[in-house]
Amino acid sequence: MLKKDLRSLYKNKRDLIDDESLTNSSLSIANGLLKLPVWSHDYYHIFLPISENKEIDTTFILSILQGKDKNVVLPKVVNKTTLEHYLLTDSTRLKKNEWNIPEPVDGIEVPIRKIDVVFIPLLAFDKNGNRVGYGKGFYDRFLAECREDVIKIGLSLFPAEEELITDTFSNDIPLNFCVTPSTTYSF
Repeated sequence: MLKKDLRSLYKNKRDLIDDESLTNSSLSIANGLLKLPVWSHDYYHIFLPISENKEIDTTFILSILQGKDKNVVLPKVVNKTTLEHYLLTDSTRLKKNEWNIPEPVDGIEVPIRKIDVVFIPLLAFDKNGNRVGYGKGFYDRFLAECREDVIKIGLSLFPAEEELITDTFSNDIPLNFCVTPSTTYSF
């Protein structure tokens, strides 16, 4: 299946999710993450959700990270192609950008090479760990700069697509894991 078709299909599926189901699914995903062997690291990169797009509520995951005293790193879009990464602290100020993504205004920038685990937003994924995002390539470029051993974890409201994504590219970086409300996939 083509990425553009999956984008359209899964955006429509998300639109049908009510707030209570989204909250319950987000909590189930956070609980599923606790079962992964990824908690011995220091720096965890996580996105803050675009609530208008009914993205997974990552506040549950943030609570886990803070409870485990981990360094939490947030992305910030700095131009049409690049992300910068900032440490989340008690004094971090957040502001929504042009896509309604909450992001740090400023703060302590974290070098990409320090990041150990990345939680990745996505619309869909297949059983080989290939993912479909919004198509802007921010995470592809970011992941290409990460260490080879960085752990890439997709967070999805829906199970893996049965049909493989057919238009993957050599620069597409597959996931190591993907956690849904009912299943954890390992690739």
